[in-house]
Amino acid sequence: MGGELAATWPGSTFRAAARVSPSGERPAAPVGLVAVVSAGTSDLPVAEEAAVTARVPSVRKWWRPHDVGVAGIHRILAQRDLLKRARVVIVVAGMEGALASVVAGLVPTVVLAVPTSIGYGASFGGLAALLAMLNSCGSGVLVSNIDNGYGAGVAAARINRLAETREG
Repeated sequence: MGGELAATWPGSTFRAAARVSPSGERPAAPVGLVAVVSAGTSDLPVAEEAAVTARVPSVRKWWRPHDVGVAGIHRILAQRDLLKRARVVIVVAGMEGALASVVAGLVPTVVLAVPTSIGYGASFGGLAALLAMLNSCGSGVLVSNIDNGYGAGVAAARINRLAETREG
């Protein structure tokens, strides 16, 4: 894919993990911290898509812990202080999608939840995670469609930029 892209658009780059080609455009003054958290390593392509998308327009710093799902809850709990500093947190999770509720209970900001189609058994191609995220008891959880890392990344960038506009 990257070779075809470069042949058509010389100078372009292809981020294989994220499955995207960022334009490279940057604003004059990037702002804020966006955290992109993925529950498992199989969620990484969607998490990377969200991270690359959010970073292109407006992020000064970004943080991407992965494999911090509820099965290893100690890993996310160890990062509470850093999570609390983020202007927005994107949570990418398949299976039962519980990580979004956990993170929402830890942070004072918006959690953009992205269900993934990853999972086995009764995950139904991401529907189980989607429904769990929509029914989250955590406050401030907004849910994108299944595997929509791009949509969450755009929303995170806009929230981040809005915060800077209001502060400045």
